[in-house]
Amino acid sequence: MENNHQKPHAILFPYPLQGHVIPFVHLAIKLASKGFIITFVNTQSVHHHITKSQPNSTKEDDIFTGARKSGLDIRYTTISDGFPLGFDRSLNHDQFWEGVLHVFPPHVDELLAKMVHSDPPITCLISDTFFVWSSMIANKYNLVNISFWTEPVLVLTLYYHLDLLIKNSHFASRDNREDTIDYIPGVRAIEPKDLMSYLQATDNLSTVVYRIISKAFEDVKRADFIVCNTVQELESETILALQEKQPIYAIGPLFPVGFTNNTVPTSMWSESDCTQWLSTKPHGSVLYVSFGSYAHVSKQGIAEIAYGLLVSGVSFIWAVRPDIVSSDETDFLPVGFEDETKGRGLIVPWCHQMDVISHPTVGGFLTHCGWNSILESIWCSVPMLCFPLLTDQFTNRKLVVDDWRIGLNLCDMRSITREEVARKINRLISGKLADELRTNIGELKKVLVNSLTTHGSSENNFNQFINDVKIKIRKKLGTVTLKHNGPSFNNA
Repeated sequence: MENNHQKPHAILFPYPLQGHVIPFVHLAIKLASKGFIITFVNTQSVHHHITKSQPNSTKEDDIFTGARKSGLDIRYTTISDGFPLGFDRSLNHDQFWEGVLHVFPPHVDELLAKMVHSDPPITCLISDTFFVWSSMIANKYNLVNISFWTEPVLVLTLYYHLDLLIKNSHFASRDNREDTIDYIPGVRAIEPKDLMSYLQATDNLSTVVYRIISKAFEDVKRADFIVCNTVQELESETILALQEKQPIYAIGPLFPVGFTNNTVPTSMWSESDCTQWLSTKPHGSVLYVSFGSYAHVSKQGIAEIAYGLLVSGVSFIWAVRPDIVSSDETDFLPVGFEDETKGRGLIVPWCHQMDVISHPTVGGFLTHCGWNSILESIWCSVPMLCFPLLTDQFTNRKLVVDDWRIGLNLCDMRSITREEVARKINRLISGKLADELRTNIGELKKVLVNSLTTHGSSENNFNQFINDVKIKIRKKLGTVTLKHNGPSFNNA
């Protein structure tokens, strides 16, 4: 049995968005269950929203208390993202991300300087790929540098080869080319409309988002290892091509298992319980509608979706985040909509998504195509109606609709109409096409389930990753003196 000083101690830094925190929590649990000591770092703002959303919680609460009771060594701390808690990060988008780019890294450095002599010493840094400081921090404190990618490897590969897109004028040109992109290693062909939203604009090299992407995807090339929340069989060609450049491990889907299901809170909004309402509906008849925890929808878009739901006649649950249009626009549903859909429609501010889509009465998901939502839909065999809004969601839609054929496209960068919404909802929920989608997604679910079995690809990759990390730690501790004037480590 390893004693504490022989156990790897990883410090985890998720990006300060709910869709990134969730897979980081599951990675922390998976690593801890394999004998790692974990220190998990949330921003004070993310922690504040999570604890505020929990009934009977206090700001001092530790989200991993339940996991520790089961014997896992997961420690928890918070740091400032550079802004006060009351600062509206959603409304002041660019200002906030400038802070993440410039103000947040010194807070990380300060925390590591304090913690590097913890018992046992921290040996691994696991940070979100979108952070720009990972290699600098890892080098300074002599840590194994692990980049955790929470989206499909297709998206990682496109960002990774930004230089090729620029060179071929498919990005950052005054007049971006619109022909097929067929020169990215591991990507057979992709249309410009299927690139991430940040790569579809022209002349945007000065934006804060581009500066983050540019720095982050140069930095990831210096990582010792990249782990990804995807499955080898879903993206084998793309993964193999990237593996020629760096060690990369597909270890997804990262879902809660056993005791951890719902015991580690990650939601930044209070969750409504919809199970009783769902139980009153026929099998496979309900459409679940949610556009995730971050993206915004125009007021007109919300209205057309509402009228489309009305016209479709389908029962639905709609998770309408209070800031879905904007934090200062709270009155956005059409007048009388809730009354007209009473009984067959349930509108909630937020809910536990897995509880809803795993319910047998749910037959479809109108989604923004966030990667967590896609993996959860496949796991629950729920076909999707795709309405991507920003970032990787457009590329994810391509995988769902074109490559895997487990969903329908709502619209392509056009304004949506209520008639189209109603028609597509009905095609998704019932009929020949709906049956085909269900068959396809059922086959894909088997791939996910098999990957997590004892000899499945994700389990094998995860074990290989752990072995490789331990070898790297031993090499680092045996050969290098810490660069911040701390003690040198000798071979154990």
